[in-house]
Amino acid sequence: MMSIMNRIDMINYVGKEYLTQNIENGEYSYQQVLEEKIIGHYKLDLRFYDAKNKVAILIETKKKFAKKDKEQLFAYVSLEQKLSSQTKIIAILANTSNNNIKVWKVGEYEEELDDTKLKSMSEYVEYFKPRNINDKTAVLENTAQLNRMLHDNGITEKLRSQFVGTCLLALKEGLIYKGLTTKQINAGIKEILSSMLNNSIDKARKLSALQSNVIESQYVEDLESEGYQKLLDFIRYSILPYINDASYEGHDILSYFFTTFNKYVAREDKNQAFTPNHISHFMCRVAGIHRNTRVLDPTCGSGTFLVQAMTQILRECETDAERKKVKEEQIYGIEFDESVYGLATTNMLIHGDGNSNIRYGSCFNLEDWIADTKSNLVLMNPPYNASKSQVPKAFANTWGKSSTDPSKGLYFVKFVADKVKQGRLLVLLPMQCAIKTDGVIGNIKQEMLEEHTLDAVFSFPIDMFYPGASAVACCMVFDLGKPHPKDYETFFGYYREDGFEKRKGVGRVDVKDKWEETEKKWYDTYRSRLTIPGLSVCKSVTPNMEWCAEAYMETDYSTLTEMDFIEKLRDYAAFLVQNEKFS
Repeated sequence: MMSIMNRIDMINYVGKEYLTQNIENGEYSYQQVLEEKIIGHYKLDLRFYDAKNKVAILIETKKKFAKKDKEQLFAYVSLEQKLSSQTKIIAILANTSNNNIKVWKVGEYEEELDDTKLKSMSEYVEYFKPRNINDKTAVLENTAQLNRMLHDNGITEKLRSQFVGTCLLALKEGLIYKGLTTKQINAGIKEILSSMLNNSIDKARKLSALQSNVIESQYVEDLESEGYQKLLDFIRYSILPYINDASYEGHDILSYFFTTFNKYVAREDKNQAFTPNHISHFMCRVAGIHRNTRVLDPTCGSGTFLVQAMTQILRECETDAERKKVKEEQIYGIEFDESVYGLATTNMLIHGDGNSNIRYGSCFNLEDWIADTKSNLVLMNPPYNASKSQVPKAFANTWGKSSTDPSKGLYFVKFVADKVKQGRLLVLLPMQCAIKTDGVIGNIKQEMLEEHTLDAVFSFPIDMFYPGASAVACCMVFDLGKPHPKDYETFFGYYREDGFEKRKGVGRVDVKDKWEETEKKWYDTYRSRLTIPGLSVCKSVTPNMEWCAEAYMETDYSTLTEMDFIEKLRDYAAFLVQNEKFS
């Protein structure tokens, strides 16, 4: 282990080329840089900055560590964050009487590291680089362990996802829980929730969903304080880092919790079709998101689309003011299921949406609010098994006896499209909506094309929602407010193979790192509107025609294998099951 007894050693090891100009008595002065009077600590011993990666290393030296030293160090962290909210920080206490150090990684949350020696700038930069896809496997394995711990502590399956989400949010906001009773911990969580939702619409409803239904539930109030603290420790160190890591930027990890924790509850819960993160990312790319995009998801579930869209819009922003405006004024959602509504609220707050513009209720009862959002992009995955209580009575009366009537989702689309009237709409629907041409579906298709243009339809992977719902889905893309021209050629993509593989207990995982290349191919093919045998075709269609690539594209027979034949048989079997055609 290297000695860090003196200043020169520290400078040389981290990298003297990154040392920022010391500007006051041999130290870095935040007072001079910020050009304002600062009460308290403002002169830091050593500051290193990598402008390319926006990483700052802050080092404060002490002869012997004391409790107050961390407070002093984090006063500098706060000043550094004041310089730029985008800077990633490594904060270090270095003991000059021996070679001991204490290191914290500071991004959206504070994490004390186990480092025992000083590192170079390049090594610290690596701490903030995206981890590989196998991190998803790691977090899902951790989730499985967490599920067992929740079971052992008496937290019921139906409560688990929202309880964990609420704990994550509180921990992210600095929840103090060590050495406290259950009552004290819960009081701290409630205070954090109330503060964060202070300017939120439907504040009372959100607090009810997160406090009354979760924190004040008998199962949580009965937690032994020791067990509670162990749960919070595990969530803090084994779950929270993945949510805030750059590789999970824009990812709805809470949907994994819901799917994992709700395996053994009622069928309606197991059939939740949460949109996979990589699919939501692709759909946002297709949507053509830009700085002024205003996003609405009228059936938002856990908030997958909203988190992803917000992340992509923020990348287009250049100032903190622009980012603040996006978070507070450009992201809107509606959710009917109260438990999932609470999950969506938590999810958006975790990702720093600033206001949580999520409404509770049915989009059919919030049509004026939908219009008021002035949205120019709709992203949605409407319920595949909506109940009659979720839709207008006139539509519910058209339902047949089948519990899997695919027209349900398409009706949501027509309603929302008529309220928004502008921009783009991308929706995940059961494949039957694309295939069927008569009855209610045929009528809705006719009405849609009279007012809107069908730009594209993508046939997505068969097992896309695994281990959740078993529905086979497609994505329809509409340009709103533009009647469909008779000679318009809609793009149809046969996007079945995304490279993901099923893994027991963790869902579908990109184990061979194929997705980045696959997504680029899908997107480029769509943008260029290429016709590629076995992958895509452009075709003029009418309401009484099938809206899917399978009906029109050429087959590339040169690449066919026995497994392809088996997959086709599986597809057909799945179709028969979903349409209740097995005798």
